Amino acid sequence: MAWPRAPRREGSRRAGSILSAMMRQTPKTLLVTNDFPPRPGGIQAFLHNMALRLDPERLVVYASTWKRSREGIEATAAFDAEQPFTVVRDNTTMLLPTPRVTRRATGLLRAHGCTSVWFGAAAPLGLMAPALRRAGARRIVATTHGHEAGWAQLPASRQLLRRIGEGTDTITYLGEYTRSRIAAALTPAAAGRMEQLPPGVDEKTFHPGSGGDVVRARLGLSERPVVVCVSRLVPRKGQDTLILAMPKILAAVPDAVLLIVGGGPYEKDLRKLAVETGVADSVRFTGSVPWEELPAHYGAGDVFAMPCRTRRGGLDVEGLGIVYLEASATGLPVVSGDSGGAPDAVLDGETGWVVRGGSESETAERVVALLQDPELRRRMGERGREWVEEKWRWDLLADRLRGLL
Repeated sequence: MAWPRAPRREGSRRAGSILSAMMRQTPKTLLVTNDFPPRPGGIQAFLHNMALRLDPERLVVYASTWKRSREGIEATAAFDAEQPFTVVRDNTTMLLPTPRVTRRATGLLRAHGCTSVWFGAAAPLGLMAPALRRAGARRIVATTHGHEAGWAQLPASRQLLRRIGEGTDTITYLGEYTRSRIAAALTPAAAGRMEQLPPGVDEKTFHPGSGGDVVRARLGLSERPVVVCVSRLVPRKGQDTLILAMPKILAAVPDAVLLIVGGGPYEKDLRKLAVETGVADSVRFTGSVPWEELPAHYGAGDVFAMPCRTRRGGLDVEGLGIVYLEASATGLPVVSGDSGGAPDAVLDGETGWVVRGGSESETAERVVALLQDPELRRRMGERGREWVEEKWRWDLLADRLRGLL
């Protein structure tokens, strides 16, 4: 972001002095994280978008290296060179709170004059908080996502999470689901200091008219009702539930097509399932697409659906589900699963519906209702767009982060 400047006119010298003093008092922040581009992922995008909205002169990023291959190192170096803030990479693919990493972090804190620390993910890097406090950090904020809710359920990791809460000033949470589970592992004092900080949506990038017609034409779907799912292909996300729901959807809307956007380890199984279910002709896989093409792929749909489900006894859950909000910003009604914090990204009955994760019958029922009712789609899509503009814009959430730091 660009920091405001005092007006340059007669009599403004005093105002300029006050502003200069305020800027000198603004803390310089050290962001410590494993989750940073060019490593792909939702957390990486979250942190990067927030970082871009902080004062670049007052931010230093200490991050792991994504890939140790020559190509990976070159891609990382090229990315870092384009950033407006300082990025320092550790020669490891995973930062852990070891003595060596802690020494490096405290050294960077002192060398760059940082007085606030932001842990990109609370667990496990937040265990370094006491050492950074001794090194001069006056304010320490730790961001949580989905996996910390899993940590809160296991005795050993629960104790570590408690230590992180005691060592930091604020632990953030995505929504009520993650807050309630993480808070149960913290001391009452630490739980009382929790603050909500979810990821945001760039409403100028994700919007109606984002180029969906071009994608539909390229894929030969211009005249067909499209159910789109944009996500990494892993079992939790529920693309298999959508495929299993397709026979019921096609019985009601015979020309419907399911557009699965994204790549991942579950793709082979999903393709096989589409064949076994007899709907392969009505399911399209795009594979991974460049980030800049994602808005148009959302826009290619009439309905967005991702009926995510909780797995592994509650350890594999959806932290929030930013894809639902990106779809809402694009003007689509959404069908969400009930895993973890996913319902926090949907106004049930207003911007879409929440179904039981894994329920192909509920998924089919809601998708069919939307495909058969253009007015309902329009109303829910417009309400979703309004909600994103009211609550989920990046600039609003970055203001919240600046206040915490």
